[in-house]
Amino acid sequence: MNYRMIRFILFQVMRIEGVLMLLPCLISIIYGDGEGAYFAGVAAFLIAAGFIGCKFLPKNQTINVKEGYVSTGLSWIVLSFFGCLPFWLSGEISSFTDAFFETVSGFTTTGASILSNVEELSHAALFWRSFTHWIGGMGVLVFLLALIPMSGGSNINLMRAESPGPSVGKLVPKMRYTAIILYVIYMVMTILEVVFLFCGGLNLFDSFCLAFGTAGTGGFAVRSDSFESYSIYIRWVVGIFMLLFGVNFNAYYFILMRQFKKAFSFEEVRVFVAIVALSTAAVFANIIPLYENGIMALTDAFFQVTSIVSTTGYCSADFDLWPTTSKFILCFLMFMGACAGSTGGGVKVSRLMILWKSVVKEVQSYIHPKIVKKVTLDKKALDNDVLKSTHVFLATYVGVFLASMLIVSLESRDLTTTFTAVLATLNNIGPGLSMVGATCNYGFLSFASKWTLCFDMLAGRLELFPILLLFAPSLYKK
Repeated sequence: MNYRMIRFILFQVMRIEGVLMLLPCLISIIYGDGEGAYFAGVAAFLIAAGFIGCKFLPKNQTINVKEGYVSTGLSWIVLSFFGCLPFWLSGEISSFTDAFFETVSGFTTTGASILSNVEELSHAALFWRSFTHWIGGMGVLVFLLALIPMSGGSNINLMRAESPGPSVGKLVPKMRYTAIILYVIYMVMTILEVVFLFCGGLNLFDSFCLAFGTAGTGGFAVRSDSFESYSIYIRWVVGIFMLLFGVNFNAYYFILMRQFKKAFSFEEVRVFVAIVALSTAAVFANIIPLYENGIMALTDAFFQVTSIVSTTGYCSADFDLWPTTSKFILCFLMFMGACAGSTGGGVKVSRLMILWKSVVKEVQSYIHPKIVKKVTLDKKALDNDVLKSTHVFLATYVGVFLASMLIVSLESRDLTTTFTAVLATLNNIGPGLSMVGATCNYGFLSFASKWTLCFDMLAGRLELFPILLLFAPSLYKK
């Protein structure tokens, strides 16, 4: 284990977080809310510690798969720990557990909140809360790779450990340039959304906060009613961008390179868009009797479908009051999630496609024992390693899900609350149903449940294994 390189990466993450934490300090100065001092103090410590820790670059900069996973898991824990301190020290969130929960929810782009009235937060805290979504959306280590040249030839192991999906490849030969391309696309799309929201009548602060939440597919809003009080125009703008941020970013790269045939050849993206269209139509048909206005019914159906499937978690209506069919569709979309290579969470469309095709292949082998058929994706045969990793991921996912449900069920809440609380946090969505529904929060849960769901949020964002590996006893044996 290359411990020196792991320490170096952790100090780099601390330094980056310290610099990024200066932005809420600026917001505090602009709005004069007085809470910027707490952010400034933590930022100063992080920058100083990061500078000292990064002073000497390790000679051996090799990052193998194990180092990549450990570095990623520890980086996100460190990021969340220091990121919650301004909330806790300022007293805006009095409990450390609640502050940590809120911050983990932010960085993992979950959007599950313990707050009942977000308007009571200062502008600095509101901004940092939404900005954590944007930081976590593309990934802090991807940002680190984009900023800092690192040798060793194995930096892709860091990106693979942090990026969602069955596999991660390079868009260009050098890993650093791939990270830069992804972040440029990410920033441009975020700025475009800010412009559209600002043109729709929102002030600049709200436009940035909502765009951060959309880009990171997070879901923290600046109003307690989330999106219920926003106009139809704002809902459609955010709904469309939630859909766009749920798409594999490789498609946008090929569009920029004018390789349109490649951009639209992604089978996963086509299936994703088709599922969104069908789900929107089904929910619309199911809920229209509840509405006097058909346009509003279509708006809410599209908004909630894109919000849930992209794992953003914004709410334009209390979907807990919708018919059972609509709630079932939303629960399925919670489980499925967005595309691989997007900022969305969930199991991912590509994994479910691989699982479905594997089942079809197995059934056909019983009917035609001598048939030789490969599981394909984008007209390419998948090797056994990809199939194995997909099946192992899904099996591990079920194990983590059931274990988490068992712990949360000890509170003796109703089954819907327990089930959807775990579903919504493990898939990085935010709102569930019943007591953790669209108009509720997670503040009532016990200490044990909140820490369990913190684990679920981190495990879900990092695709399980970077977090699970930290609990393997063999990791600490020399």
